[in-house]
Amino acid sequence: MRTSPGTANGHRYDVVVIGGGAAGLSGALTLARARRSVLVIDGRRPRNAPAAHAHGFLTRDGVPPLQLLAMGRDEVTGYGGEIVEGQVVAAERLAGGDFRVTLDDGTAALGKRLLVTTGLVDELPDIPGLADRWGREVLHCPYCHGWEVSDQAIGILATGPLAVHQALMWRQWSNDVTLFLHTAPEPDSEQYEQLAARDIAVIDGEVTAVETTEGRLSGVRLADGHVIARQALVVAPRFTARADLLGGLGLRPTEQEVNGVVIGSHIAADPTGATDVPGVWAAGNVVNLTDQVVGAAAAGVRAGAAVNADLTADETRRGVAARRTIFSPEMEREVAERVLGDRRHGF
Repeated sequence: MRTSPGTANGHRYDVVVIGGGAAGLSGALTLARARRSVLVIDGRRPRNAPAAHAHGFLTRDGVPPLQLLAMGRDEVTGYGGEIVEGQVVAAERLAGGDFRVTLDDGTAALGKRLLVTTGLVDELPDIPGLADRWGREVLHCPYCHGWEVSDQAIGILATGPLAVHQALMWRQWSNDVTLFLHTAPEPDSEQYEQLAARDIAVIDGEVTAVETTEGRLSGVRLADGHVIARQALVVAPRFTARADLLGGLGLRPTEQEVNGVVIGSHIAADPTGATDVPGVWAAGNVVNLTDQVVGAAAAGVRAGAAVNADLTADETRRGVAARRTIFSPEMEREVAERVLGDRRHGF
């Protein structure tokens, strides 16, 4: 059942999931199927919303991203999970050990555990016209979008040391790849040799604008005024984890590197999603900046299972402690002697 933020206000759940993307919904589905009470707080800011289709998700290849999420929400609520829409502005641990999550409308929910799946923000190069085509003809992931621009004229906007690697990779999808050096370091002699071996053109000069024709990218304009015709442009955004709300828990983003190059910030977590804060798990792009949709979904499943196991262990510890308080070993022996008497010894 879909609920409004007010409906969940003050209610205590086994798990509160912050983020309603592939990771959050997959984690919530796992927990709901484990008969846990779970609330998903969906900020409705999916990273891949501009894209027409999601790819690489087995049996769901080519599905529109928003449709995929709608299907996921239906599955979660079908198992009794609850979903509210809203922005989380703060999360804190209470004296009793529970977590309180506060939304921007002032409502709050309590959870024994938290699963953070808030994703990331793509910080794009500040070039006029570029952001308007993001997720359409301005791309970053060849495995997400390479097939769709196969054999087209592809440009690589170089903004850092990984630009040559990008160009060499995208050459797999087209014979017409041009590397625009823009603001990146000059390739060294070995890199120039690699680019030449792959028939990748290299153009000096800063890119000052992205040109469009009839609503589609048609070229890039250089500082000297020349326009180089291109049908797709590859960029390398800085990936910034949506993690401001976690400050009250003591979680701070750290840098994530690829081949020694910082590509953005993320929340550190172990393979199950457990963070440095007990009771708080994280999954998806907020943890791994390079996860595709299917990877984020898998991470959500792993984290959901780990959270359920942690709750089970905690419930078992509490049950044993309560039992020992009422029936200590000495008391159990005394009761046995009183009730069974000689029969206890086989007479």
